[in-house]
Amino acid sequence: MSKPTVKYEDNHLLIVEKPAGWLVQGDETGDETLTDWATEYIRKKYDKPGNVFCQPCHRLDRPVGGLVVFARTSKGLERMNKLFRDQEITKTYLAVVDGAPKNPEHELVHWLDKDGGKNKAHVRKPGKGNAKKAVLSYSMLASLGKVSLLEVKPQTGRPHQIRIQMRENGTSIRGDIKYGFNKPNPDKSIDLHAYKLEFVHPVKNEPIKVISKPVWLDFDAFIKELK
Repeated sequence: MSKPTVKYEDNHLLIVEKPAGWLVQGDETGDETLTDWATEYIRKKYDKPGNVFCQPCHRLDRPVGGLVVFARTSKGLERMNKLFRDQEITKTYLAVVDGAPKNPEHELVHWLDKDGGKNKAHVRKPGKGNAKKAVLSYSMLASLGKVSLLEVKPQTGRPHQIRIQMRENGTSIRGDIKYGFNKPNPDKSIDLHAYKLEFVHPVKNEPIKVISKPVWLDFDAFIKELK
């Protein structure tokens, strides 16, 4: 499994490219996490003794690759959390899906909740139980008939949101057997990648844009459309 790489860093933030297969935070497996890796990176690079402050501001599912933001200070964490909470961060994903969507561009709205025991999200009727509204928009960048490349922009951050909403749209993500694709990828990844993050730096007040190239994409073929 490949190692993470740093895509941006300053005194307050660290943005890391997570390879598919890495956990952001620990679970019952006890496997090394992206948080462990980022913390050790800061410790070694800046020769910091004792405890190192390095906290994730959001998560990606284990089989998903792409950009994860860490805060290096409590101020950075508090302010980044507010940006995510207030939906002031533009998150762009790339996904390879089964078939082609009926609408090349569309907004999807569902009500979702998650079964923590089975680690799986479900679509519910509005307002039922703990269901929360999930909204995303997508546009089709290219299609080969059997599969299509989509650009996906979630407006909310519900667990497994893109994965289940793509299934409900009739276009499950390639490799995602949990949500409707018919076979796994050999490395257990899914073809969903947190490709781009755009926001105003919460401390420096400067615009930030970071891009991460998915390993499964011929990037140069689509870069003009993605800009």
